[in-house]
Amino acid sequence: MNKAKIAVLVSGGGTNLQALIDANKSGIIKSGEIVLVISNKPDAYALERARKNSIEALVINNREYSSRADFEEKLIKEIDSRNIDIIVLAGFMCILTEKFTSHYPKKIINVHPALIPSFCGEGFYGLKVHEAALKKGVKVTGATVHFVNEIPDGGEIIMQKAVEVLDGDTPEVLQRRVMEQAEWIILPASVEKVANEIINK
Repeated sequence: MNKAKIAVLVSGGGTNLQALIDANKSGIIKSGEIVLVISNKPDAYALERARKNSIEALVINNREYSSRADFEEKLIKEIDSRNIDIIVLAGFMCILTEKFTSHYPKKIINVHPALIPSFCGEGFYGLKVHEAALKKGVKVTGATVHFVNEIPDGGEIIMQKAVEVLDGDTPEVLQRRVMEQAEWIILPASVEKVANEIINK
């Protein structure tokens, strides 16, 4: 069976990467295969997760490039040389410019830990999203998987899943619940949906 080639871009521990690897193994993602993991941080544990699962792991350290354009050029070169069909941003802490995003229209997927259009856009990432949700007093939050364009969190939504906010939640507790009850479910499901559409075009 023809499978879409998936690259996952990471900066940290790689919990979402692990969810994707597990989904690949269990058959939730059957139309695509993770063939490459790229981190902008050499010490990211996500790289270790990739190696343990025999997935090619590359470090492209943005700090080693004099400009964002040079860094993105290197990313594009490595991605294109492997004929990648889908790019998944899984906790990738570099904002990508229009030059990069327009090179891969409807091929870059991101998971955001809130229900867009709430708590999204520039400056909303990681724990900051959950802190903002708790500060606002919302009773329901969740996660969104969307295509990436030049506007932070501005691309077309693929899937969303709601998660209840409970009394006494801390940002850390809420973050964990959103991951377990939303991100780790809709990210693999979205990747399968997009991969299936690409191979059946």
